[in-house]
Amino acid sequence: MLNAATADAGLARRLSVGVGSLPRDTRDTLFLLAVIGWVAFMQAGHTPWWCTALTAGVLVWRTTLTLRGLPLPGWPVRVGLLCITLAATFMTHSTLLGQDAGVTLIVVLLALKTLEMRARRDAFVVFFLAFFTLLTHFFYSQSLLTAAGILVALLGLLTALVNAHMPVGRPPLSQAARIAGGMALMGAPIMLVLFLLFPRLSPLWGVPGQDETGRSGLSGSMKVGQIAQLVLDDSIAFRVRFEGTPPPQGQLYFRGPVLSSFDGAEWRALRSGFPASMALAADLQVSGPPVRYDVTMEPNRRPWLFVMESTPQAPEVPDNAARMSNELQWFTQRPINALVRYSAESYPVFRHGPLTQVVGLQDQIELPGGFNPRTLALAQELRREHGAGPEANPKLIDAAMDRLRTGGYTYTLEPGVFGANTADEFWFDKREGFCEHIASSFVILMRALDIPARIVTGYQGGELNGVDGYWTVRQRDAHAWTEVWLQGQGWVRVDPTAAVSPGRVGSFDRLRPPEGALAGAIRNFNPNVAAQLRAAWEAVNNSWNQWVLNYTQGRQLDLLKNLGFKSPSWADLAYLLIGVVVFVSLIGAAWTLWERQQHDPWLRLLQRARARLHTLGVDSAEHTPPRELARRVQKRWGNGGAAAPLAQWLLQLEAQRYARPGPGTASLASLQRQFQRLAWPKNIDN
Repeated sequence: MLNAATADAGLARRLSVGVGSLPRDTRDTLFLLAVIGWVAFMQAGHTPWWCTALTAGVLVWRTTLTLRGLPLPGWPVRVGLLCITLAATFMTHSTLLGQDAGVTLIVVLLALKTLEMRARRDAFVVFFLAFFTLLTHFFYSQSLLTAAGILVALLGLLTALVNAHMPVGRPPLSQAARIAGGMALMGAPIMLVLFLLFPRLSPLWGVPGQDETGRSGLSGSMKVGQIAQLVLDDSIAFRVRFEGTPPPQGQLYFRGPVLSSFDGAEWRALRSGFPASMALAADLQVSGPPVRYDVTMEPNRRPWLFVMESTPQAPEVPDNAARMSNELQWFTQRPINALVRYSAESYPVFRHGPLTQVVGLQDQIELPGGFNPRTLALAQELRREHGAGPEANPKLIDAAMDRLRTGGYTYTLEPGVFGANTADEFWFDKREGFCEHIASSFVILMRALDIPARIVTGYQGGELNGVDGYWTVRQRDAHAWTEVWLQGQGWVRVDPTAAVSPGRVGSFDRLRPPEGALAGAIRNFNPNVAAQLRAAWEAVNNSWNQWVLNYTQGRQLDLLKNLGFKSPSWADLAYLLIGVVVFVSLIGAAWTLWERQQHDPWLRLLQRARARLHTLGVDSAEHTPPRELARRVQKRWGNGGAAAPLAQWLLQLEAQRYARPGPGTASLASLQRQFQRLAWPKNIDN
């Protein structure tokens, strides 16, 4: 107990006097632990909770041992922690291989390595293990914020590495930080050249995802209530920049998965029992002027492209060919695992699908038995009121939309939990719901009326960023609408949510999640400040996406075109890169030669005198001062003849360097001139 109390008192005294008075080893270790803590903290959102807790515990333990001057734990403790780490990793990821498991292991191992950091050699291992850990951050994010955090960690590790190569004395960390910053600045031009000219070898360039599951956003199926959860996700799905005047917000329907099969609980893509020859064709026909735009889509690990309705020509996706399904959804050959930019041309006025009744439309009126009996009864009532047959279908659709407008239905994010008969509960009980509640109930009613109908999911609307002119479409803009088939018209878009809440489609009226305390305080203080700050940050981050993350093979070749290459190829890129490397190497060699010429002229003059004396039989070492050379000259030739002026010149050379400047001190230039006129003694050995 006495020893523990004494140790705690010593620790308190060390902390009270500040870091500046700590022993150098202690200070350097604490600085390195702080940098490692920052590296590990950046991975906290991508590793299991136990990994973050174990890493933090190990680093705190190592900090305490350093401050108290206690010995590091022995190998049994370290092996035990390693076994715990391996077991926990396997239980969490069901493997010790792969991206997620590997990142979890390397973060914990980095922290455990500090428990055996006793010498500079161990510190160097920690340095380079931390450098490797930095690379793993790009597995999950390549955003500007991630890059800024990695830059801070990189400068911290470089500072610690430079400091470790300064073993003598107690150099301040600020000095090591200045050297590290200078090294980073000198390396920046080389990094820029490699970034611009090093070939992008897709798909090797970048980090592919491990699976096909989307990280966020829409999925290939829809349960009632699923899209409502996306309203809580304020992250960006994609950005759009239009050429010229953008279309009205009511036309901003970005088409995604089309869902036609319903099992009573979940909507999925069409599972037809008809042969492929009977499948519905797209039969897309467009008219009117097109809308041209560029989309910058965030990675979603799905092979989908979101484009405005409707897009007849394939979007221009770099290194990833696109194809359109019969339901007008665009797919790519590979999932979108990295930021991608593509150009598209859409026609807001279009028609698609068959104009007359065909067998394939039977899939679009199927309903599972035993569900929503009251909705089926409502369909019979509407048929009796408005008639039957294809000519009555527009009236039936209008009647259903009028019921939504006038029946007291509400657009809400929290309609409560729905049971098995979701359409019955919406139409007759709850009378409230989000877009997928409304769309699902509307399609069920249409099919009960023998009107072919299906659900289309995607995104609707967006908000204009006034800083950079891009439209930002967020996950909370996810939407579900419907398509009904009418004879002579084909598939027609009907958005039943617009009947319940017209503001959802025609303006910026969106359901939003509750704000946090800080965001709410800023908005209450000045409603425009939060919006302006957010728009500015997103514009900066979008510039990072456009100029850095979206620097593709095509843009490399465009760079060569701008440099004068008529038909650039990879060979031209390689030649240019080699030429730049050779040019920079020549500049470096010239700089080195110039620096050698600009080396300390005093030392260079002394070296010339030493070399001349060596030919005359007076040997000396590199550290021999001029005064000692003068003594050796007098010893060899005495004080007469040419020896006296030579000895005097050597003494003046030393005085010019070390004596306090005065009237009798010769300048270096005059000493150089005297050196040329000196009469040197003869070698008495000859």
